[in-house]
Amino acid sequence: MHLDVWSDEFPERFAAFAREAAIVIQRVSGHSSIFCPINEISYWAWAGGDVNHFGPGTHGRGAELKRQLVCANLAAIAAIKEVDRGATFISAEPAIHVAAQSADDIDIARCFDALQYEACDMLTGRSCPELGGHDACLDVIGVNFYPQNQWFWGGECISRGSPAYRPLRHILQEIFQRYGKPILISETGAEGDERLPWFRYVCDEAFAAMTAGVVLTGICVYPITDYPGWGDDRHCETGLLGYPDGAGERPVHQPLAEEIALQRARFDSLAERLPQRPSFRPGANDLKRSPILRDSSANERRAPC
Repeated sequence: MHLDVWSDEFPERFAAFAREAAIVIQRVSGHSSIFCPINEISYWAWAGGDVNHFGPGTHGRGAELKRQLVCANLAAIAAIKEVDRGATFISAEPAIHVAAQSADDIDIARCFDALQYEACDMLTGRSCPELGGHDACLDVIGVNFYPQNQWFWGGECISRGSPAYRPLRHILQEIFQRYGKPILISETGAEGDERLPWFRYVCDEAFAAMTAGVVLTGICVYPITDYPGWGDDRHCETGLLGYPDGAGERPVHQPLAEEIALQRARFDSLAERLPQRPSFRPGANDLKRSPILRDSSANERRAPC
């Protein structure tokens, strides 16, 4: 490996890469773009720095890795702004809820739950101001939310039918009140037969949050295609589009396609009734009018439960 993520040079080198990438993107697209320089800083810090689920493969260094990733993200933002002054910046982080199983777990569960805000707090300068974060570094708060994003401390995931499950609308309201910035549900989806009811649940909660005053700019179904599992290569049926056949054609999961169309119309109707709010990207009418977005990426992520 030619560059160590722990090295002092990493933020600078990453920023140089981000700058060159922004130049290419602007040349190809012809306009300013939306950037998420480092995705899921908190999850990466935990999985790669604390429990060795993936690179850099260490234990007990999550806090250190989080600071390093924040520094690299901030450096990338500054570098991108040099070549794309109209760029919009998102920080996409898992939205979680950790509940206590007993009175003895309450404090530690609350502490772990609060960790979900650390990366954005650092990027906006709310904490660790020595890293150089400030409010202008983030234009939109990305929320990645899956069925496994709520769990009991030291225990199992919390099912949606449990009294301990926290409604997504309340999570969105808390994030909006904390940062006062538009929110994008940047990742959400479920596997198999759960994909349709899960999508409906997220849309219902997003609708309720918007009617309560939350500025929500989009919902991204992720991944949009089926994919092989991380650990066992199983066929993960999560997407709107299945595996390609011999001709390269992908079958459409029709129930989800029909639901997306219904929800698009529903949110378009809501947008017409809500007070006019500026889009976070000039000219991005699809983002402004309808919060149903489609991402062509295919990947998997798992919450620590």
